[in-house]
Amino acid sequence: MDRIQFMQEAILEAKKAYNEEEVPIGAVIILNDQIIARAHNRVRNLKDPTAHAELLAIKEAARVLNSERLLGTSLYVTIEPCPMCLGAAIWARIEELIYGAPDPKAGACGSLVDLMNSNFNHRPRIIKDILKDESLSLLQKFFLERR
Repeated sequence: MDRIQFMQEAILEAKKAYNEEEVPIGAVIILNDQIIARAHNRVRNLKDPTAHAELLAIKEAARVLNSERLLGTSLYVTIEPCPMCLGAAIWARIEELIYGAPDPKAGACGSLVDLMNSNFNHRPRIIKDILKDESLSLLQKFFLERR
């Protein structure tokens, strides 16, 4: 699979969130060209402000690998991670972070704040705008329906 196909898998997760009336954000974690974890936002359903797609996927990948360090992994997420999720990716030692749409209200890779220019001892490589329009349109549709 390539980057487009992995991001399509993250978008499928975002659609699950949409169908559950959650903010439609999805994530998958890849190791050796295989999906080892997938998740979507579950904040409202779990009544948990930390139940973001990225955090749920990181927890699942850590369980699968039986390690708190997700060395050699790539995290695909449909929107730019917030500070909490980017922090978790940094602490998990994720190698590569690929996201779709920027998030001017909460993005921590430069849209709102830029944690990547901090002095952390690990920084994932960032790749942005992969299937940006598809990710953004799903979010826009979700919020338009609720206004």
